Amino acid sequence: MRVPLSWLREYVDLPAGETGRDVAAKLVDAGLEVETVEQLGGGLKGPLVVGQVLTIEELEGFRKPIRFCTVDVGSANGTGEPQEIVCGARNFAVGDKVVVVLPGAVLPGDFAIASRKTYGRTSHGMICSGDELGMGDDGTHGIIVLPPEHEVGTDAIELLQLVDEVLDIDITPDRGYCMSMRGVAREAATAYGLPLRDPALLDVPAPNSYGYPVKVDDPAGCDRFTARTVTGLDPDARSPIWLTRRLQKAGMRPISLAVDITNYVMLELGQPLHAYDRASVEGTIGVRRAEQGEKFTTLDGVKRTLDAEDLVITDNSGPIGLAGVMGGANTEIADSVTDPETGQVTGTTDVVIEAAHFDSVSISRTARRLKLSSEASKRFERGVDPQAAAAAAQRTVDLLVLLAGGTAEAGVTEVIAPGAPRTIAMPADHPDRVAGMEYGRETVVRRLQEIGCDVYGQDELVVTVPSWRPDLAAPNDLAEEVIRLEGYGNLPSTLPQVPSGRGLTARQQLHRRVGRALAGAGYVEALSYPFIGEGVFDQLQLPAHDVARQVVKLVNPISDEEPALRTTLLPGLLGALRRNDSRGSHDLALFETGSVFRAAAQPGVAVRLPVDRRPTDEEIATLNAALPAQPRYAAVVLAGAREQAGWWGKGRPADWADAVQAARALAVEAGAELVVRQGQYGPWHPGRCAELVVTLGGVEQVMGHAGELHPRVVKAMGLPARTSAMELDLDRLAEAGGEALRAPRISSFPVATQDVALIVDASVPASSVEAALRKGAGELLESLRLFDVFTGEQVGEGKKSLAYALRFRAADRTLTAEESTAARDAAVALAGERTGAVLRGA
Repeated sequence: MRVPLSWLREYVDLPAGETGRDVAAKLVDAGLEVETVEQLGGGLKGPLVVGQVLTIEELEGFRKPIRFCTVDVGSANGTGEPQEIVCGARNFAVGDKVVVVLPGAVLPGDFAIASRKTYGRTSHGMICSGDELGMGDDGTHGIIVLPPEHEVGTDAIELLQLVDEVLDIDITPDRGYCMSMRGVAREAATAYGLPLRDPALLDVPAPNSYGYPVKVDDPAGCDRFTARTVTGLDPDARSPIWLTRRLQKAGMRPISLAVDITNYVMLELGQPLHAYDRASVEGTIGVRRAEQGEKFTTLDGVKRTLDAEDLVITDNSGPIGLAGVMGGANTEIADSVTDPETGQVTGTTDVVIEAAHFDSVSISRTARRLKLSSEASKRFERGVDPQAAAAAAQRTVDLLVLLAGGTAEAGVTEVIAPGAPRTIAMPADHPDRVAGMEYGRETVVRRLQEIGCDVYGQDELVVTVPSWRPDLAAPNDLAEEVIRLEGYGNLPSTLPQVPSGRGLTARQQLHRRVGRALAGAGYVEALSYPFIGEGVFDQLQLPAHDVARQVVKLVNPISDEEPALRTTLLPGLLGALRRNDSRGSHDLALFETGSVFRAAAQPGVAVRLPVDRRPTDEEIATLNAALPAQPRYAAVVLAGAREQAGWWGKGRPADWADAVQAARALAVEAGAELVVRQGQYGPWHPGRCAELVVTLGGVEQVMGHAGELHPRVVKAMGLPARTSAMELDLDRLAEAGGEALRAPRISSFPVATQDVALIVDASVPASSVEAALRKGAGELLESLRLFDVFTGEQVGEGKKSLAYALRFRAADRTLTAEESTAARDAAVALAGERTGAVLRGA
């Protein structure tokens, strides 16, 4: 909502020295969001005057039409002689009154005006358009042609109200009443402690039986409909300067007098209106729900298909307006047309004014479904004062009579559905308990009365809510009004007392260690949105029965394409990798730790927690029980080079082993024993997929996978070739780790190293051989590392050679060669028993 300061002063006697920024500060303290304060006419300097075109000479020989004009500017030029000006515009004629800027003036944008030679003539100034003066679009895109009554030489800066300040206010959904000058003026009056001149306080005639006939078939969708008729309008009447300028400053384009007046009253009172050409309306005006599939052409010329929930305005011929959104093309106010032969002006002379109140939910659904947001729908969605309809209609009638020479018919139609003012019961000390400070009953009553409430009672208040505040529905809403008017800055700031000695939980400590470990290994953290579309599961080739497909969907998602909460971190990470790769970063190693969301077998219903007291343990437990499970996961994705090439070496590409190593690093941080073995799951390549296993309660559990992604997944998601990934359940990994990680004891005795090369069948996983070696080596084994894999004729067809480095160390002595050899032989023997391994060369 754009609020010109000069217009605001009509309703509130603001201090003379108050600037737009001063007023903005007061409104911000009152809870409004003032985004900017625009200085109109900043840097503008005269002389800028009204002139009258005396002569026009068409200049020939140029690529575009050029005119050499003489303009009477009175004594503004110091000589009284006609001013010679070169101009390229075509929308004015001899005798027209125009706006002239003379040499020495400065226009907005620091554009200095001087006499200059152009097109073979000397131009002493400019004939101005609205854009050049910073006035905005007036619909003509040409020179400003003023009404003939303005005298030559009049100061145009004051006439056109070029110097002003405009407050741009972002109106939140609960402040719909501030989408009008009346609403903002009420807030300004309250903020300054000044009286308000309410523009809606008008003498409105009572409804009678001879007004224009109206029939409302859906009182739930339209609980108030006011109709007034004005006849005998002058079709040639134009909007006065003060009216067009206020519309322009408020961000609206002038169109025609009747339409401009309805827009002006809407901005002034917040009540959307519509003017119908009475000659085009056939019979009774009605309000009903549309028929499913019914067709209707709106004012923008688009033929729309309506839904049975849409509310429409009708006459005997069918729909003539989309209620609360946009009028119809069939009853549009006709533009004035001048007959070139007779000079007679024809156009709309009789209008029917509609001022109605529509259901906000219905209007919101219609506007969103049709993607047809209008100034009217924005106001109805946020809530319009139903009591303002009659005053808005009267204000429109008065302006049409005053500016268009019309005659107001005596008939007044007002259809009103039965209803009663809303009342709210609230303890007088309720705002005190919500804010945590004492206001007192007198302050509470005074503040509620300032916003228009009627308040009765002593300790228990009964508050009647004003009609323009549909957002006030509960005691907490009233408490919020008291708090904001008393000032959010006056609320006490009390920091909670943190018990000493607790620090981070074990889960938080693991989360930090994991992040540091991955960052230290060269990964970059990427944070993705926790929303996904179900189509991504098909891209990841997850089975139809996979638990990851059981998602929790949001009722009101940010994007209809991603309505579900994620059950895996991979879609977000792979999307980040794809975007970075497409922008030229090809060597990527990304990681993320975060929650995934698992749907419960039977979804619970969340309770609404109170805000005036601490929720009970039972209420919190009930709320937690209704939430989906949210385990914390960790994932990495890799593509491109893992080690860069240079003088130090050739480098190497990232592969499945790097993804597996990331999982091993996390297991070390958690203090868990991780078993890596061959697996097959969803997005991973079946021959290059590692299954990550831990033992919990004596039972092996798969807690993640790592490896190279399947080529079909890479193609479906637009990823670089040979992309690798790893994902595991951090919570289960931490559970397998048990107690906090303890630093290893460093032995002072030397290590004994034994290398073995074992030949096994090619189908035997290296992890199985490694597990057997560990088991057979016993307690003296400190570490075991696979350092070579070989296949070829030397080991036989269908065989492979696995070379391991075994490190033995005792905590209390130096091992002898016989002890280390015996431990090695025991390890080899068990590996041969379990996997069929034999020593290479034996």
